[in-house]
Amino acid sequence: MLKPSLLSVLCALTLGACTEAPPPKASAPAPIVQGNQLRFIAGHPQLALLNAAVAEPAQAITIELPAKLVWNEERTQRIYPAFAGRVMAIKADIGQKVTPGMPLALLASPDFGQAQSDTAKAEADARLAQQTLQRQRELLQAGIIARKDFEQAEADAARSQAEVERARARTRLYGSGAGVNQQLALASSLTGVVVERNLNPGQELRPDQSGPGVPALFVVSDPSSLWVQVDARESEVGSVKVGARFELSVPALSEHRLEGRVISVSDFIDPLTRTIKVRGLVANPQRLLKAEMLASARFERRFDAGVVVPSAAALLLGQEHSVFVQTSPGEFERRMVELSYEGPSQVVVVKGLQAGEQVVKENVLLLDRLMRLAENEARASVKGKPADSK
Repeated sequence: MLKPSLLSVLCALTLGACTEAPPPKASAPAPIVQGNQLRFIAGHPQLALLNAAVAEPAQAITIELPAKLVWNEERTQRIYPAFAGRVMAIKADIGQKVTPGMPLALLASPDFGQAQSDTAKAEADARLAQQTLQRQRELLQAGIIARKDFEQAEADAARSQAEVERARARTRLYGSGAGVNQQLALASSLTGVVVERNLNPGQELRPDQSGPGVPALFVVSDPSSLWVQVDARESEVGSVKVGARFELSVPALSEHRLEGRVISVSDFIDPLTRTIKVRGLVANPQRLLKAEMLASARFERRFDAGVVVPSAAALLLGQEHSVFVQTSPGEFERRMVELSYEGPSQVVVVKGLQAGEQVVKENVLLLDRLMRLAENEARASVKGKPADSK
């Protein structure tokens, strides 16, 4: 006699053998091609992937370009050492307001002391030359010397005075020329804020520590306005002209509306990035914007003709563009079009498409592949069909 557990197993196997497996689901028929049209049956599962968008009249579109905020170089000064020396005292730090002539740091500079000494020597030579000239004038009036000797003394006095003016101008350019104290003051020549400092007490400085790639000792700028560096594509040349207004979008200040103005446009295309360098100006009275912030510059471009569709709807076939137009539910037509503008999110079609027509904007490559497969199958079936007998 079988045990109950073994009996239940045998019953389950018998019932399983008697139960028929469910029939496999029938696959949806492939779409068929007729001319430039591809047709799907109603309810085809792939239709849910082919979302369409309506072509709108092209009046004005928003162009968004990458941008970066930098200091306004017309209101910025970078200070480098004019003479070699050692930092003795730092008079200003980051965030401090400065005025023209205000010292930022003091250096002990033997080289600047040499310039001060040259000024003192020139002044002494000028005084001696003036005294000699006065004596020569008195001797000339007494008829003791010739006029050419007086004229020579007069020329010597003029040359010595010119040397004094040159030496004084040099020392005044970098600091006080009164006396020889070897103290060189690094001073600002404009009103602004210290936005960068790159020196420490006791640091040795040399005048050759300057130029591209070398940080300035001090950077003084007026942050009430900033420059905006914009990288524009070749197709945006008509929208980024000098004087054009744009809206600046900064992720960190999304609640603020910021506007700028284009002040210059480069006359060449960067060979590495293939972009045009555009410089804009934006007001920053509350100093919310910071240099080196990343932003987006939004320009408005107007069109007199054409329709706007998503850029994903346009396919490049060789040298031409095409779109898929939904002529009716489940029917799509390939149509060659001509574009007047290509942007990252939108394109403007001026030929081949009318306002109000629907174009496929998602999975366009899938639709193109399905149409090519249907065309290949149609050609294969025509080649394999036997010729009609007469």
